[in-house]
Amino acid sequence: MSIRTIAVSTAVAAACLSVTVSSAYAHGFGERYDLPIPLNLFMVAAAAAVAASFVVIGLFVNRKPGETWYPRYNLLAVPVLGALLRNRALLVALKLVGVAVFLLVVAAGLFGVNRPVENFAPTFVWIVWWVGMGYVSALLGNLWMLLNPWKTIFEWVERFVGSGDGADAGLFDYPAGLGAWPAVAFLLVFGWLENVYSGSSVPFRLALIVLAYSAVTWAGMLLFGKHVWLRNGEVFSVLFGLFARFSPTEARTSRGTLCSSCVDCTERGAECVDCYECWEKASPEQREFNVRPFAVGLANRGVISLSTSVFVIVALAAVTFDGISETNVWLNVQDVLHPVISPLPVDTFGAIDTIGLLIVPALFLMVYLAFCWVLRLAEGSRGAVFDVARVFVVSLVPIALAYNIAHFISLLAIAGQGIIPLLSNPFGWGWDLLGTADYRVNIDIISAGFVWWVSIIAIVLGHVFSVYVAHVIALRRMPTSARAVRSQYPMLVLMIVYTATSLWIIAQPIAN
Repeated sequence: MSIRTIAVSTAVAAACLSVTVSSAYAHGFGERYDLPIPLNLFMVAAAAAVAASFVVIGLFVNRKPGETWYPRYNLLAVPVLGALLRNRALLVALKLVGVAVFLLVVAAGLFGVNRPVENFAPTFVWIVWWVGMGYVSALLGNLWMLLNPWKTIFEWVERFVGSGDGADAGLFDYPAGLGAWPAVAFLLVFGWLENVYSGSSVPFRLALIVLAYSAVTWAGMLLFGKHVWLRNGEVFSVLFGLFARFSPTEARTSRGTLCSSCVDCTERGAECVDCYECWEKASPEQREFNVRPFAVGLANRGVISLSTSVFVIVALAAVTFDGISETNVWLNVQDVLHPVISPLPVDTFGAIDTIGLLIVPALFLMVYLAFCWVLRLAEGSRGAVFDVARVFVVSLVPIALAYNIAHFISLLAIAGQGIIPLLSNPFGWGWDLLGTADYRVNIDIISAGFVWWVSIIAIVLGHVFSVYVAHVIALRRMPTSARAVRSQYPMLVLMIVYTATSLWIIAQPIAN
């Protein structure tokens, strides 16, 4: 059972104090939704929409080889807004908020009541922050770089001990071959805590997990440098940073590269986008904070490392497994494996879910590499399959975002309401600081039908954006637009297959 299911169950249990509801589906619904037409027709229509977008994008999106320009506008050039964005007090306030909430989560977990529904920590960590910050990163920008409490506290300690000279040098050089593999490992661990380990919803255990991760994060920053670890080891900076590449805002540093340790800086040379080490080192006149079209930050991304490519696949596979685990298909898998696993001295269903959490990313990776092999043939390329995979993997990020929206919107809308009484009573001690302690979760705030239509729109749009990103990348690699379009047939097939699969998974707990 996933941690989100546990969190929603506790929220619904609180609502049951005032109203009786039937068993919950789809992260908290007590109803099913009768589709107006058969599910197969929805799947065909969604796939057709993605295919049609491929034709439209192929006809109207064209670039010269090597061209990376896109429309953007520097918000710092707007007098009032620019002054607000540059205001140091605002930046300090955001950092203080991040640290204060971090300390509240730890304190509530350690010293508050040890019941998830009555404690601030589980609801905030697993619903408000984990789900909400992903949406904020994709739809607004990388606010996490300001709110990240581990980064802020480390910087404060640096200044206190007198080593905050801006050099960002660690005690050791980061191993060149290590890449983002630490972030991949932490993402798998986080996925296990979220989807398998039920103890993660217990406030005291959750606080210990947060403290353990904090110690590892600060140790990584100390050993290898703050920004080096944020780029490679701090899993949430890596994940939210990828999501922010989709967003309509960017932090751009112009007039010269100020660091030589990130791929984008060394490739661009004269300017750098979304490298926060460069941003911190730059003078005010070198900084731009731009609005831009959605997804261009992915389309113009350079070749990423193999480890970051695997990170993208794992991020997509983990959230997909969360959805699969709520279907009858997975129940059948559990029935098959139960006789094999039950004699072993382990939690049977936990072990089965752990196996699934490892196998699904491996399957996703194999399928993606198979399509990249076909794409390589379509391009007429002689490069390695892994080289092609590293180029196009960022086109999967919009799909991961779309599935996150489709899968978790009901969770955020229903169980997320649990944070309202907990703001007044974070420790479960009977306080009513803000006058909201008696608030009860409204399970009717969102319907299964609404979630279904939002899911369709999100999944189709996500795949359309993925088609766009893949096409722009292909235009950089191919000498003509026609060859770029032809080379993308394998990716189109992959996205159509995943569109239909995503809708099927989303439909299982919502619709008949």
